[in-house]
Amino acid sequence: MVASYRLTYQPVVARVRRTSQGGGFGDQARIPFTWTVYFMVDGVWVSLESARGLRREWGSLDKLEAWLRGQGFDVFWVRNDIDPVGQAEADLE
Repeated sequence: MVASYRLTYQPVVARVRRTSQGGGFGDQARIPFTWTVYFMVDGVWVSLESARGLRREWGSLDKLEAWLRGQGFDVFWVRNDIDPVGQAEADLE
């Protein structure tokens, strides 16, 4: 899709609530959030899906970064709308 110019924006990595157990190892009570990636394809934002039609999720941002770089992406955006902004600053006071 990159060669055909159907992807028109850098991928966006987002923190999301876990939807699948992740191969039997995901502990949804202890780790309720994962990372997923969205691409703009033909002007529409779509999430990456697995072969089974489920949203593809990564428990580690490092592993997702390695996957993206392996696919040829050297630039991507990270979004985390789940964790509160400024929490670290509030803890310092």
